[in-house]
Order: sequence, then structure tokens, then C-alpha cells
Amino acid sequence: MRPLVINLSLFKAGWLAAVFAAAATIPAIGTAAVALVVVVHLARTEHPRAETLLLVAAAIIGAIWESLLVQTGTLSYTTGIIADSLAPYWIVAMWVLFATTLNIGMRWLRKGWLIAAAAGAVGGPLSFIAGEKVGAVAFADPVSSLIVISAGWAILLPLLVQIAEALESREAGKAYVRDLLRES
Repeated sequence: MRPLVINLSLFKAGWLAAVFAAAATIPAIGTAAVALVVVVHLARTEHPRAETLLLVAAAIIGAIWESLLVQTGTLSYTTGIIADSLAPYWIVAMWVLFATTLNIGMRWLRKGWLIAAAAGAVGGPLSFIAGEKVGAVAFADPVSSLIVISAGWAILLPLLVQIAEALESREAGKAYVRDLLRES
């Protein structure tokens, strides 16, 4: 099977598991499914070190952003909460899950920061609407919440794409130098 199909299929399976498990008040199950997807992804990737750094960066960015949304009352969650002012662990896992697509299934986002910003501005809110429909998240005010989510994703998705590109380029450069040294 093609890496693109595998990557996007695993992402979708992990996304569904995480959202439905959170809605069913068993977020640990969904988070475990995400962890399994991440392990498979890292085992299949060409640059596991760079990919791991990308996933860590996505977790940090996601934790900060989602916690800000919780602290401002833009969003609320009922499951997976470790502290009232922090994002639930399962939504941070979702950021890690999404990052597994940046170098494969969503590689097309590298065509330009405007494309990544537009995709974030549309895709971010759509994902949250789906999560809200199944009961995994609640909006304080749907319109203003979606506007804030849209703006955040329009900024954060291009940032994640840049991080993915930089880390991958760095690893490719290292591999190139190693190959040159072996040949000499």
C-alpha cells in the first residue's frame, strides 16, 4: 500500500478513536489508539529523529494553544482533564496525531504558507465542529469560538509546516554529508 494511503488512513482511524473515546468519557482509549498510530508512523518514517522532534513540537504548540482556548473559555472539555486550566491530554495527543501527516499525507501544504494558512483556517474549525457534534468538545459561543479556532489554525498550521520542513531538511542534509564522507 502506498505510504500516503497508509498515513492518512492511520490518521483518520486515530482521529475517530480519540474523538469518539473522549465523547464516551474514556479518553485514555483514544489516546492509546493515537499512541499506536504514532509508534507505527515512527517505525515507518525515513527520519525518525526529525519526525520525533516534529511530534514533540506539535505537542507543545497544541498544549499551549488548546490550554489558552480553555483558559479563555472559548472551548470546554469534560474528559481527559488533568488541571482546570490545561487542555485535556487527548486533545494534545490529537495535535501529535495530526503532525504525523505533515511530511506524508499533508505534504501538499508545503506549496506555500497561504495554502497552509487557508487549510488551517478551514480545516481546524471543521474538525472542531465534528468533535462538538459527537460531544467531545463544547463551544462557549459557536460563532466566536470558530472564528478564534480558525485564526489560530491559520497561524499555527503554517508554523508546523515550517518546522516539519526545517527538521526534514536538516536530517536530509546530515544524510547527504554522511554519504559524501562514506564515498571519500
